[in-house]
Amino acid sequence: MTEIRQIVLAKRPEGDVTADCFRAETAASPGLADGQILVRTLFLSLDPYMRPRMTELNSYVPAFELGKPLTGGAVGEVVETRNPRFAKGDIVNGLLNWATHTLHDGRGLRKIDATGVPLSAHLGVLGMPSFTAWYGIKHICKPKAGETVFVSAATGAVGQVAGQLAKLAGATVVGCAGDEEKCQWAVREAGYDACFNHRTERDYGAVLDKLCPKGIDADFENAGGRIFHAVFARMNDFGRIAFCGAISEYQDKEPIAGPTKMFTIVQRRLNLQGFIISDHVSLMGDFVNEVGGLLKQGKLKARETVIDGLANAPQAFMGLLKGENFGKLVVKV
Repeated sequence: MTEIRQIVLAKRPEGDVTADCFRAETAASPGLADGQILVRTLFLSLDPYMRPRMTELNSYVPAFELGKPLTGGAVGEVVETRNPRFAKGDIVNGLLNWATHTLHDGRGLRKIDATGVPLSAHLGVLGMPSFTAWYGIKHICKPKAGETVFVSAATGAVGQVAGQLAKLAGATVVGCAGDEEKCQWAVREAGYDACFNHRTERDYGAVLDKLCPKGIDADFENAGGRIFHAVFARMNDFGRIAFCGAISEYQDKEPIAGPTKMFTIVQRRLNLQGFIISDHVSLMGDFVNEVGGLLKQGKLKARETVIDGLANAPQAFMGLLKGENFGKLVVKV
């Protein structure tokens, strides 16, 4: 019988996520029923959107249960199977527990090719974060040559790809990130025209006026809060906003007010669209073909931060919410 090490939700956070929200446990794997598989986790994705899920703010995903393992996107290997769709040794991608092993019915798991790219890439540049960037840019922002696109959290798992796709479309791309090294990488490696450090800049409006003198035509929004308020005020007529996330607000105890003068949406005929990439899985094949091709051609770059050991996942997740990672954050289990 397989021993499973797992991280469970010990309590719901109030404000910042703290170490006592997590608890490490050991359990014995029950025997497999017909249709089940046992998956050994290889790489685990840490997702900032888990923060609102943990506090039951998202209606689109059930909150994690107290005392139950947390879950996230992961890559794993099938080590036991009583499901005809999966063979021992298959490498799969999908939602797995924060655990060394997950007992699974196989639904929602996708077999992946374990050759050609690192397995962790299937959680980042070939996974849901990059798919999110592709959809938001291609189907909502729709940048054109000569336009200005702003991307907050410019070097995160989503933002780093969104900015590069906008640049490939011919737009001027401006972003923000949480330190100077990230901003330098955005310009030097990801092709951003400019990137500012949102931790040291005090007047977001002034820096946006300087870097986006013609206003902003499309915004790929990952940060929310004061950054978004400043961007919103500088949107051009017929501007498009792909609202992907609001990481600057995830640790707030109380929701903050939105931008002033929301009638701007009407006056400037803006399209502001929130989206969740799981609603668009039918387009996954199109994404893989297009972005996978760009990756093979060397036209797309990506950074990731790899943390070693399941026991370090809680600390890494808390750091993620403070912007301590560079690019996609994964745990090597």
